Amino acid sequence: MISMNNIVKKFGSQTVLSEVSFEVKQGEMFGLLGRSGAGKTTIINILTNQLKPDGGSHKIGVTSYETGLMLDEDGLYDRLSCLDNLQVFATIYGISDKNSKDALDKVGLGESANKAVSQLSKGMRQRLALARAILHNPKVLFLDEPTGGLDPNTAQGIHKLIQGLQKQGATIFLTTHNMDEAVKLCDRVLLLHKGKIVEQGVPTEICERHDAVKTVPDLEKVFIKMTGEGLS
Repeated sequence: MISMNNIVKKFGSQTVLSEVSFEVKQGEMFGLLGRSGAGKTTIINILTNQLKPDGGSHKIGVTSYETGLMLDEDGLYDRLSCLDNLQVFATIYGISDKNSKDALDKVGLGESANKAVSQLSKGMRQRLALARAILHNPKVLFLDEPTGGLDPNTAQGIHKLIQGLQKQGATIFLTTHNMDEAVKLCDRVLLLHKGKIVEQGVPTEICERHDAVKTVPDLEKVFIKMTGEGLS
């Protein structure tokens, strides 16, 4: 469904991605893990054609209208209400306004439909950005740190929503700093460090290869072993 083959990306003299290759299968939840600045968002921007690579090739097996995208920069309209923000995109996608109300309910913002975005907390803004990403029931969903900064209960609700979307057939590509989240949600993960892949595979199998399984798999331990650094 998603592939990168020997992708290279440079900003000036700095190489931010070096020979990055991976594949994501249809219906899979794939996690991209790494420190800030590792190149995670650059990978998403290339896959969604917001950036052009300097070498290599990439492919997504659906059209741009069949993808959903949630980035750190949410791009929400502060003066509009939550509902009006979504209805702008409902018009673009040519779908019913009912989709907007349903999406707000799914992320727990149904009662805040008429609240201006400028009045939302950071966590509520994140949930609204997620609602926009799933508004049109995309076949491929890109999520950049979808639960970063959220309280545990809200994060758990987002986890259930994401897992439900996968069960409905969506392919999900997410970035995270949270190793426990990756183990819980992802079928496979890729560990990225300074623009290079240091490990990839099924989370539990990665941990077993690197003797990082005691009571629970510990991807953080693997990352430190591979890079000499933690994720934060």
